[in-house]
Amino acid sequence: MVKDIDIVLRPEEMNDGRALRRIASKKLSISSSDVSHVTVLRRSIDARRRDIKINERVRVYAGEDPVPEHPFVFPSVHSSPSAVVAGAGPAGLFAALTLIENGIRPIILERGKDVHSRRIDTAALSRDGKLNPESNYAFGEGGAGAYSDGKLYTRSLKRGDAGKILRLLVQHGADESILYDSHPHIGSDRLPKIIENIRNTIISSGGEVRFSSRVTGLMRKGDEVTGAVLESGEEISGPVILATGHSAKDVYSFLADNGFSIEAKSTAVGVRLEQPQALIDSIQYHSEKRSPFLPPASYSFKVQVGGRGVYSFCMCPGGSVVPASTEEGLLVINGMSPASRRGRWANSGMITEIRKEEIAGDDPFRVLRYIESIERSSFIPGFIAPAERMTDFCYDRPSGTLPDSTYRPGLSASRLDDILPPVVVSSLRQGFLAFSDMTRGRFLTEEGTVIACETRTSSPIRILRDGSMRQGRGLYPAGEGAGYAGGIVSAAIDGTEAALCLRRDLNG
Repeated sequence: MVKDIDIVLRPEEMNDGRALRRIASKKLSISSSDVSHVTVLRRSIDARRRDIKINERVRVYAGEDPVPEHPFVFPSVHSSPSAVVAGAGPAGLFAALTLIENGIRPIILERGKDVHSRRIDTAALSRDGKLNPESNYAFGEGGAGAYSDGKLYTRSLKRGDAGKILRLLVQHGADESILYDSHPHIGSDRLPKIIENIRNTIISSGGEVRFSSRVTGLMRKGDEVTGAVLESGEEISGPVILATGHSAKDVYSFLADNGFSIEAKSTAVGVRLEQPQALIDSIQYHSEKRSPFLPPASYSFKVQVGGRGVYSFCMCPGGSVVPASTEEGLLVINGMSPASRRGRWANSGMITEIRKEEIAGDDPFRVLRYIESIERSSFIPGFIAPAERMTDFCYDRPSGTLPDSTYRPGLSASRLDDILPPVVVSSLRQGFLAFSDMTRGRFLTEEGTVIACETRTSSPIRILRDGSMRQGRGLYPAGEGAGYAGGIVSAAIDGTEAALCLRRDLNG
């Protein structure tokens, strides 16, 4: 017998195999000795009440064993037709894997360094305020997601096979829990090795991965894109999947300059809020001390303020705040957390909608310029970040001191009213007060720090494409940089679908 059932466990039973068998067998009215195996299909934590429950859907095997799932096998494409993949973020890497599956040889062109060499550059930025504009938290193998926590939650389930993306990540070293956790997470400390393993699969199958290879133009024959041009002047022939990420402003510029279609896109901007993890645990788990059987708590808040959404974004339990700038003179911050999430501090983006219609003109770069103005106002030499105590920010008063912070370049007590646009300040203040009301006044805390600025939540520009995911023959814009995805899994799905479209065109 093989049967899928829903069960409810206590936190201490969550990782107890014997308890799982006992509860499953009781629900099925069979002996626990008859249960040969239990596979967890889905897991979520119900913390709405003090009596916290773990809801699981499990597959119970009685009298038979599960059929082992075979790994994906990638064929050799050493002698196959080539396609160019510009960018080695999740969209580019999974586009490359999909090309290989379909007998096409990918040539990945990544402007930054490999995922491990990036650590040296990100450390220099955090420790010494020294920015490498081609190798940082945004640029390099793995893309921005490689060092921003490795969260895998997505709502893009109807756009492609999210399950396959997760299974491929497991095949390349991710923990199997990402297959069933309701909010799967890898961790910024583990994701780089997984990315390296994916690269090795691509190379061993016959693909090519080239670092420090910035694409500065596209080759064209009539209306067809026939390849990519590197900064060195070298030309690489083949149809192009453009997966360059949301921070590659130069890509938008050369597209616009050469007659490709782009448009302004609405986005969201704000701050990163850092608070004690113990406070978030106590709010979410209704207890002053978190059970050792429960993970560090996260949250998700959203409220409408004057018809404008204010919401949390990229919440990092037990994590740290990092400088994510790609240019001198502009400050951008982001958050990350390791697999254990055991740090003292939690952080989350707190952002509000900025609609493209609110910014005057019809220039496709107008939302980008708006964002740049905020990043320029936030910049302090050495990538020190302006910040306010959370209560001071909400009650419009200066901060004499700031709480401790994980942001290593350092914080400067500042009036964020002088840095952020008035509509952003007003929306965030009202949003914070609303979130505090939702938590009986506990969320608004003297121990919280509001740090500016969080602006790279999504691309402010969309690279237009038709219903087949192309812009003309030979060009396939994909991922966050193209304006069609947000997050590791949705970008990977978009890259996969772009590769499938490219295959259909080659075969068609």
